[in-house]
Amino acid sequence: METPLRKDEDAPLKGIRPNIVQSIRAFRVPDLQQAATQLNQHFLYANLSNAQSKQDILDMIAAQYTFPAHFGKNFDALYDCMTDLVHKSGPQTGFIVVLEHIPAHAKFDKEAREQLLDIFRDAADYWADRKIPFRCFYSFL
Repeated sequence: METPLRKDEDAPLKGIRPNIVQSIRAFRVPDLQQAATQLNQHFLYANLSNAQSKQDILDMIAAQYTFPAHFGKNFDALYDCMTDLVHKSGPQTGFIVVLEHIPAHAKFDKEAREQLLDIFRDAADYWADRKIPFRCFYSFL
């Protein structure tokens, strides 16, 4: 049985604000998953390396985060699933979210990438207002 992280332990989240969206940089996905387990937080992982379009990205996130079948497959519905739907499901302990290999090409350009990350920034703000940690890490392909 793993013991919970103590505040003085060197952990992958040491020094990371509780509500942030940032590049994954030196963090490794398995370390983030282990931190989520130790902190008793939800770990949501999406590998988007095969996505070619905004619709592909929404489909992959919905499938990998196990959104309900009625997910509307647009950015507004993504925000609703990351906030309201989860909030209504009961008390939450926190979230470590990974968006790995967000495509960077003509069909999913810089503006589309920023719109996607803005959804997660807004979700981080939503959870911050409720004093629930929400850390999102991303990388580009």
